[in-house]
Amino acid sequence: MSVVKPPIDELLDKTERNRFLLASLASKRACDINSMLRGQHSRVLAVQDVDDITIALSGKDTISMAMDEIADGDISFDLPRFEEALGHRAADV
Repeated sequence: MSVVKPPIDELLDKTERNRFLLASLASKRACDINSMLRGQHSRVLAVQDVDDITIALSGKDTISMAMDEIADGDISFDLPRFEEALGHRAADV
């Protein structure tokens, strides 16, 4: 699988050109989306037998949904907290 839409350069621009940060943001958001949709699944009897409830309910996989949200600016991060977690400034890498 490759990221074609949104373009990877656009996504990296949103994350200080840090691939690790991009992957972390997308992964965390995808887990959140998946949990949310699985919660809805328990209330929707008509789709209980579907294995991949995320695609059944939304038509897209959670990573694609997360990447779209990052590209749109709906998901962001706190740079000072990120740098504190790293133990150094992100620009020093």
